[in-house]
Parts: sequence; structure tokens; C-alpha cells
Amino acid sequence: MRALPHPAIRDIELTEVLRALADPVRLAVVARLAAEGELTCGGLSGQVGVHKSTASHHLRTLREAGVVMTRQEGRQKFMSLRRDDLDARFPGLLDSVLTAAAVTAPSAVHAAG
Repeated sequence: MRALPHPAIRDIELTEVLRALADPVRLAVVARLAAEGELTCGGLSGQVGVHKSTASHHLRTLREAGVVMTRQEGRQKFMSLRRDDLDARFPGLLDSVLTAAAVTAPSAVHAAG
């Protein structure tokens, strides 16, 4: 089975991370992953209340931006935050975004959390 591409730490761009985090659904996914750790892609799509194809688009966007890591085990795909990589590249960014999201848009983050 072909491994999904993930950007190297040095190739993660701030503009792409911020663009990925700017969408309420993707932000809810990131909040859920921050709270719970690794989750299946199917489980995430059900938790954020979007159709499977829409969830796939959002999860791909997060992966390509370098925000999440996807690993495959059989037919299951598991997502996790690249917290260590993001903190190394942009110290404090992820925590700041999640804190701000919880304060300014609690319904989106709490729907995921």
C-alpha cells in the first residue's frame, strides 16, 4: 500500500498551516485531535458532522499543510497532530490558535471536543 505524502518539517509553511486552520471544520478536527490524540479518519468525519467526501478533503488539506500525520494500518487510516513538528517549526502557534478558537468560537471547538 502506498504511503501518503507528508511535508518534511523544513517544508511546512506558515501560510499553509494558517490557511488550513482558518476553516471551522478543520479547526474542529485539530481541536478534537489535540484533546483525544490519534483518531481514525472515519471517526473524525462523524464527530465533526460532515459527509465522508467532505471530511476527506479537509483531512487531506490538513495533512498537506503539515498539521496532521496520517498512518495506515490495513484499511484503517489514523490521524494525529504533528504537534512536536509544528512546535519546533513555529513555537507556540498551535497552542495559541487552539486557545483563541476556544475563546472566540467555542461552539466550533466544543462541537469537536
